[in-house]
Amino acid sequence: MNSEKIEIFDTTLRDGEQVPGCKLNTEQKLIIAEKLDELGVDVIEAGFPISSPGDFYSVSEISKLVRNARVCGLTRANKKDIEAAAEALKYARRPRIHTGIGTSESHIKYKFNSTREDIIERAVQAVKYAKSFVEDVEFYAEDAGRTDNDFLARICEEVIKAGATVLNIPDTTGYCLPEEYGAKIRYLKENVKGIDKAILSCHCHNDLGLATANSIAGAINGARQIECTINGLGERAGNTALEEVVMIFRQHKDLNLHTGINSRMLNNMSGMVSDLMGMTVQPNKAIVGANAFAHSSGIHQDGVIKNRETYEIIDPADVGVNESSIVLTARSGRSALAYRFKHIGFDVTKNDLDFLYKEFLKVADVKKEINNEDLHVIIETFSRKIV
Repeated sequence: MNSEKIEIFDTTLRDGEQVPGCKLNTEQKLIIAEKLDELGVDVIEAGFPISSPGDFYSVSEISKLVRNARVCGLTRANKKDIEAAAEALKYARRPRIHTGIGTSESHIKYKFNSTREDIIERAVQAVKYAKSFVEDVEFYAEDAGRTDNDFLARICEEVIKAGATVLNIPDTTGYCLPEEYGAKIRYLKENVKGIDKAILSCHCHNDLGLATANSIAGAINGARQIECTINGLGERAGNTALEEVVMIFRQHKDLNLHTGINSRMLNNMSGMVSDLMGMTVQPNKAIVGANAFAHSSGIHQDGVIKNRETYEIIDPADVGVNESSIVLTARSGRSALAYRFKHIGFDVTKNDLDFLYKEFLKVADVKKEINNEDLHVIIETFSRKIV
């Protein structure tokens, strides 16, 4: 079976920037946008043009810069938003307007004080108006995760008739379980007339820690675009992490799904976004965390030294990390110690190692982690004792 492509829609510069304290200036956004284009993302959501003059300017400048990816601007379902997005995107080689409205009962009743019929009408009018400016129009059904499937199918059908090319099915509150979200995508795939004219897209939030799992479930059930951010940045608990979905498809080739992302850029991309946004990546973050390829348990270290694949399913080089790291702690074993000694230029015999390991444990019980300087001190202590 031929592998199908999952388009990667990166919203680091829009949803990712909504994290408190992560505000970027235009120069910083341009740096990230250029690297995202080089990374191979299919769509860059550059911002929300109506939200501020600064955001409008940034979207406009990104539109001029990006050469390969589609450049997308977010709007609400009203004419002023759409006009602002169209103006900001006028220099883009491949512009996309992303417009939509809330569709759950909660949004319809409390946010809009409206009715289902009115919401459908507003959605259709917004898509039609956006279509008058650009060919590529994405519609988002906000809070689709908590929207009744029958109504969601109705609104999707109507916006496809109005010209929508992409249907974004957001789990806005991160509520869904993977099986539930996957079933929602499958229901739309099977029940929306004209669905072959549009791409289904996943936009999942991480409130329950399920954003990536839900996005993968969506893709397995027929979605062909995933909306995500570098490092999983985003509103509240964050969004689907780009680096996670990319590597999941690489590792699970049996899914017959792939992306166009240059995975060897992922580690550097993560670090750059972290530095520019001032958001530290948690050490145990999948794929790009400092500990993602670090081993401190003696059992794990022994296995990795003998064959990396015993405890690593990803070659670090595939995501731009030079090599796995053997971290020496009181939990480390003799093989790890010998490995690190060799790494700094000391080949030690088995008999030597017995003494060195005892000295190592004395230091390791005091310090959290043993560095190369500590190893040199241990070797010097050993040398003095055998003279």
